[in-house]
Amino acid sequence: MPSDAREYEFDVSKVPAHPAELFLEWIEAAILAGVREPHAMTLSTVDEHGRPSSRVLILKGLGDGRWEFASSRLSRKGGELQQSPWAALSFYWSEQGRQVRVRGQVLPAGPQRSAADFLARSPAARAEALAGTQSEVLDDPQDLAAALDGAAARLQREPETVSEDWTLYGLAADEVEFWQADRERRHVRLRYLLRNGVWTRERLWP
Repeated sequence: MPSDAREYEFDVSKVPAHPAELFLEWIEAAILAGVREPHAMTLSTVDEHGRPSSRVLILKGLGDGRWEFASSRLSRKGGELQQSPWAALSFYWSEQGRQVRVRGQVLPAGPQRSAADFLARSPAARAEALAGTQSEVLDDPQDLAAALDGAAARLQREPETVSEDWTLYGLAADEVEFWQADRERRHVRLRYLLRNGVWTRERLWP
């Protein structure tokens, strides 16, 4: 529990109707408070057997109410999303005693926006994406070095090169929970649920 948790009391009577609006308020507060890597989030997916996998990614944006992230569609998470396009996200800002949980369907943003996201990455990140197939077995580290060198040289010659597999994804939430810690363990939990196209809100027991 952060010593200054009382600075972040959560009045559920004053929240906006849409969870994306409240999320923006919270992440902006986290940025202003100097929270380390406030855009970092855990993405959880499942394989064809229902076995979950989790990894930490960076939130790329909140376009049209969708929580966006990017990856190669040939990666493990890309393959799992193709098998089952449902996922969960979680954010944790320990300095404020806050976390946000998001669940919903994941949809590709389309080739144009995916290409724009790829070109906005650093040269090293683009070279890494072009160098090989993410999550595949690497038999020799020298293979990685050679592939990175080759991809970097290609980008020098063709700076507008875009990986065909790079995908910007958007999670269209149907459930979002906001959790605010309390020193006396009276944590405040507020859940938004999307029902028949309308967001409803409900308090949860800690």
